[in-house]
Amino acid sequence: MKFRRKSDVDAAPEAVDESGSPDTESGPTGPYDVDDLPDDGVERVDLGSLVIAPEADRELRLQVDEKSGNVQAVVLAGPDGALELRAFAAPRGGDLWGEVRPQIAADMSRRGGTATEREGEFGPELVCQITVKRPDGTTGTQPSRIIGVNGPRWLLRATLLGRPALEPEAAGAWIEALRRVAVRRGAHALPVGEALPLVMPENARRVDPPTP
Repeated sequence: MKFRRKSDVDAAPEAVDESGSPDTESGPTGPYDVDDLPDDGVERVDLGSLVIAPEADRELRLQVDEKSGNVQAVVLAGPDGALELRAFAAPRGGDLWGEVRPQIAADMSRRGGTATEREGEFGPELVCQITVKRPDGTTGTQPSRIIGVNGPRWLLRATLLGRPALEPEAAGAWIEALRRVAVRRGAHALPVGEALPLVMPENARRVDPPTP
């Protein structure tokens, strides 16, 4: 399984509440809009458009474009897989996920992969497989499960990689991590579909790929 794409930066939280869980009794479960975030006792890392609850057994990483220096996505990475998170501007009351889902499936097909639509915990989602080239030159199949959540003027796109993408029994904890995420849209005008800005925390540290 390969989830490093450009350069990764660890966002090191100062504290993690290992026992924190979504408040399912007093209101709906997440992902949340940041204005509706419950007082659930979970400490989160503020990354601008995404507010993430770190997990004790997973690394919190930022995917950074090496040319621009901009943070492109947030990744929770574990030994069996990863969860990639991106947020986008969406129209008020619209269904941006319904619009972009066929585009993602078509792009996957153009790249020689497959994308199968199915109903999941958050509505329609895509289960994808594509052939990738490993660092040693061999090829393998990379599975992914792409989930879209429409919020108030935002779309959260979550991609499960590795075992959680294919095995429901391996995905449970990752889905719970997704439910603890909050999205900050901001009041400024943005074109529909534009990525919401992510901010690197001051205590982040760069992690370079291992040398061969």
